[in-house]
Amino acid sequence: MNTPTPAAAPADSGFVDGYLPDDEVLSSARARAEDLGCVPLSAGAGATLRFLAATLRAKAVVEVGTGAGVSGLSLLRGMAPDGILTSIDVEPEYQRAARATFREAGYAPGRTRLIIGRALDVLQRLTPGGYDLVFVDSAYIEYPGCYELGVSLLRRGGIIAFHNVLAGGRVIDPSHRDPETLALREVARAFREDDRLVPALLPVGGGLLVAAAI
Repeated sequence: MNTPTPAAAPADSGFVDGYLPDDEVLSSARARAEDLGCVPLSAGAGATLRFLAATLRAKAVVEVGTGAGVSGLSLLRGMAPDGILTSIDVEPEYQRAARATFREAGYAPGRTRLIIGRALDVLQRLTPGGYDLVFVDSAYIEYPGCYELGVSLLRRGGIIAFHNVLAGGRVIDPSHRDPETLALREVARAFREDDRLVPALLPVGGGLLVAAAI
């Protein structure tokens, strides 16, 4: 008979994030993110993205929300050597910081395609069925639209992932009815009910919602 496992505690989360600690380049990228006021994803979530990209041997990846390059670097490190990361953000300053991160990590400019613009506008211009992995870490209110467009970009067997879908517990608290929380609940429901997807909610990055296209 198996002994019941207690629910994950904050100490567990700390251990998960410290299991694969940041190297110097990632630490520098996090420092840039703090200077810019954009919150980077956790080390555990970054390791998960790298794992997913490596499992897929991803050659074409879309990232919504460039930030200072923390998530982009995690993706690049898991991708195939000739893979190209397309990263979308409305903030030119963020993308300048991300370029510095990628350059410090030794990636040639041709490995990344950084696009300035609204995610919902840019995603519509990308090739349907042409991507191995889509990662979204942007304004919560855009998540439902990114879900609809992001799924259409995936090849069969590709993966879509959304960062921080639990929003610090707001999503599971019925008293929160603000537009952002409602948007997150809508995406979580859509993943679960979409018969094109095999979904899972992973306990990293404030709730990393992932699904494979079938």
